[in-house]
Formats: sequence, structure tokens, C-alpha cells
Amino acid sequence: MNKKVGIRFKTGGKIYDFSCGAFVLNVGDQVIVETEKGLGFGTVETAPELLDETGKKGKPLKKVFRKANEKDLIQVENNRALEREAHAFCLKSIKDLGLKMNLFSVESTFDASRLTFFFTADGRVDFRQLVKVLVKQFRVRIEMRQVGIRNQAKMTGGIGRCGRIFCCSSFMEKFDPVSIRMAKQQGLSLNPTKISGQCGRLMCCLTFENETYRQLKQQFPKIGKMVDSKAGRGKVTRHNVICNRLTLRLEEGGEVEIGLDDIITNRS
Repeated sequence: MNKKVGIRFKTGGKIYDFSCGAFVLNVGDQVIVETEKGLGFGTVETAPELLDETGKKGKPLKKVFRKANEKDLIQVENNRALEREAHAFCLKSIKDLGLKMNLFSVESTFDASRLTFFFTADGRVDFRQLVKVLVKQFRVRIEMRQVGIRNQAKMTGGIGRCGRIFCCSSFMEKFDPVSIRMAKQQGLSLNPTKISGQCGRLMCCLTFENETYRQLKQQFPKIGKMVDSKAGRGKVTRHNVICNRLTLRLEEGGEVEIGLDDIITNRS
């Protein structure tokens, strides 16, 4: 029985399973692993656990090559310097070529044999001439990757309106669909500036509590429905799902907030 371990290559990135072989690894250890693009540098995020070879499907897991040593850490620092240099040079080249693209990140493979340039753009961009300039400058394989605005926020990070680090860059591994209906269900303001993240899209956190709100709301009479309560008969105008309360506009006039338990009967 082999053991598998979860490895993350960058903050907020996906965790990948690798076979740790005979290595004794702990969460937080830095390791060198085998990837499809050669050796990669990552950090142990989940403790080793037994891997049932008989129940495993698909391709066999890639292996942990070794624990990272001082030489590897120096290589990582050199890669970071190369990425900064490549980013600055590419920005200048984009300006010189008059390309309409927003370069925001550059990543190097561990062995510095490939540079990947991440950018956003409103449409397709003909970057063939730019690639030629970059290859001539750095003498390595060049990959240009156009991504969406959400991915840009995830990769660059930042502080959200809540005062915390972006969810997408701190712990989210993938983006779930977000809709304006979720904001309505949670009784939030539909003002785009209040329910949008720094990326300009609907906040990902709308999905976190949506299922809880959906289940709790099933106990509430719908907005606009007439109900009898201990305070009198009235029409439901608002829900306060978290506090288990709702607001009625009474037939006699005025509004009153009551608990869900104060409803006597529901009528159409």
C-alpha cells in the first residue's frame, strides 16, 4: 500500500495528489515533484494517507521526487527574479507593439525552461510577434495564456470589501456559478457596487450561504401572501431569515415584525 499526499503549487491553487513513496512528509514541507512539464516545486497541504492501489482508477499518481533543499530554494528565488524581469520586459514589448492586452502575471517552471504569460483582453489578441520578441530575449519556451477576470483576481490576490483576503486567492480551488437570484434570495441590495467583488463580477461568497437560505425560506410564507398572526391579519412584505422573523403590513394599517411562530394560519 503506497501513500498519497496533497501538494499545492501556489497560494489558493488546486491541491494535487502525488505518491510520496518512502518519504516521510508533514504538512508545510516543501518538495520537488514530477509533473507533466518536468520537475515542480510545491508545498505539502494534506498529510499522507494510504492509497488503495486496487481501488484506484485512471493514471497512476506522479511521484514526489525529493524534499526541497537549500539549492532548490535558491532556484525558486532565481525563478522569481526571472519572472519579474520577464513581466517588465513583456509590458514594454506590449506597449511597443500596440497590443490591447492586460498582462498581470508571469510564471516560470522550476527548471526555468518555460515562461507562461497570463493576460486578460476584451477579445482575441494576435500575439505572434510578441512571442518572437520574448523568445529572442529569454531563449526559453514561451506560452501566452488568456484568462478571465475572475482568474486574474485569484492569481494576483487582494483585499475584498469585507476586509479579508480574496476568497478565490486564499482557499477556493474552483469557481462555482454565481447568480443575481442568490442575492435576491438572501435579501441583499441589488446595487451592483454592493454585490460585486474587486473583479467586477458577482461576489463568490454569495454561494457560501445560499443553500442555507434556500432551506430556511421554505418555512416562510411567500412575499405578498396574506396570513393570520397574533398581531392580526396582514400581507408578508419582508423576510428576516437569519432571525426567523418576518414583516407584515396589517389590514388595519401599519407594519409589524413578528416571529415565524406567531403565525396562526396561512391563507391565499
